[in-house]
Amino acid sequence: MTIGLERARPAVVRDHPKAGWFAVGAVCFGAFMGQLDASIVTLTFPALQHEYGAPLAAVQWVSLAYLLALVGLLAAVGRVADAVGRKLTYVQGFGVFTVASVACGLAPTLGWLVAFRVVQAIGAAMLQANSVALVVRSVREDRARAALGVQAAAQALGLALGPAVGGLLVDTVGWRWVFLVNAPVGLAGLIAGRYLLPRTRERTPLGRFDGAGVGLLATASTALLLVISGVSGLEMPGWLLIALAAATVCAAIGFVLREKAASSPILQLSVLRPPVVSLGLAGALCGYLVLFGPLTLLPQVLGTAGGTGAVLTCLPAGFAVAAVLADRVLPARLGSRGRTVLGALVAAAGCAALGPASAPWEVGVSLVVAGLGLGVFIPANNSAVMSAIPARMSATGGGLVNMARGLGTALGVALVTLCLHTGGEPAALAVLAGAGVLAAATGLAARPERAR
Repeated sequence: MTIGLERARPAVVRDHPKAGWFAVGAVCFGAFMGQLDASIVTLTFPALQHEYGAPLAAVQWVSLAYLLALVGLLAAVGRVADAVGRKLTYVQGFGVFTVASVACGLAPTLGWLVAFRVVQAIGAAMLQANSVALVVRSVREDRARAALGVQAAAQALGLALGPAVGGLLVDTVGWRWVFLVNAPVGLAGLIAGRYLLPRTRERTPLGRFDGAGVGLLATASTALLLVISGVSGLEMPGWLLIALAAATVCAAIGFVLREKAASSPILQLSVLRPPVVSLGLAGALCGYLVLFGPLTLLPQVLGTAGGTGAVLTCLPAGFAVAAVLADRVLPARLGSRGRTVLGALVAAAGCAALGPASAPWEVGVSLVVAGLGLGVFIPANNSAVMSAIPARMSATGGGLVNMARGLGTALGVALVTLCLHTGGEPAALAVLAGAGVLAAATGLAARPERAR
């Protein structure tokens, strides 16, 4: 039996007491692969420069094109998934991502590689726009925060293993296997999604597709990411940076006006009205800024000695431990709001402790503290956001959460790079600690609100 084009899980899976957690495990394939890919691709840049005879300014589009396409598509893909089915979109996304990964590994030229990375980003958007929604709709409401913690731990594992796996692959079998390695993981994800994920029970009819809204949102997010990349060192003339900033503002205003007037908007602005949603998305941006900022800062400060990779692993390791155990260790009465404030302040303290001239072991301890705080903050914050979004629009909400993550990641890299060029390491650490405090403030200001 099917609902739309979605196939039901086998009865033995559907009726199992742990059926919801089986679904969470299936989503973890995508969470792991997405972060592994995010942290692994930059290691191929020197090999790509050598093979294709291209400068770094050209090679960096292998990452930039992927990020631009991904962030620009997340909200739109989430809206479509709410109409056609979240399971269907997620499983098909795995197929697109896997095939595109193989194509990237076989790319004959740099231009083809960039093009295949855009296709790969389309598949990633189909995965990420639905991942949070599938997690929170697969388990009981009181277990949503713990389930999001498990998903966050899978992301942290991919982030931690990326540099080690990428370095090993590039040094032994070559850069192409950085992409080809996604094939077996993608195949496993396809099978797991088909047999373990539940069908979509609540849908929001799509109506007339809001192409203008999608175009304006993609323009705003793309221009913003290019501005962020320009600030962080992407070579471009000053006039172009100003023009992109103006395009960001104009497209954002145009998007808001369009969504107010559209009969079937790609994003119902009422979703953002509750403070727990709007402030929670701002908090998510700050949280991921704090997560990725140190990963940019510390290699510049500590150098590229062998111990640097091990020290950096302390951050995602602390993140994974807290994401899995926080719901069991912290008292239930603390709630999502209390956990967001506590976690963000602990993360801010960990960043503040990363003082100049610290010994490597001190840096490692500080990173563990920051990771523990983020592991408490991010699942609790995302759970609070999703609890205030109607079930029929959960993929749209999940797309917004992951859009905030992408922007936070880019902003973390940009601000740290800018600080290193202007105020040095102390300025970068102050920005990271300040972002943690700001994330705590968003949690403190947002009052929990239950979706109708």
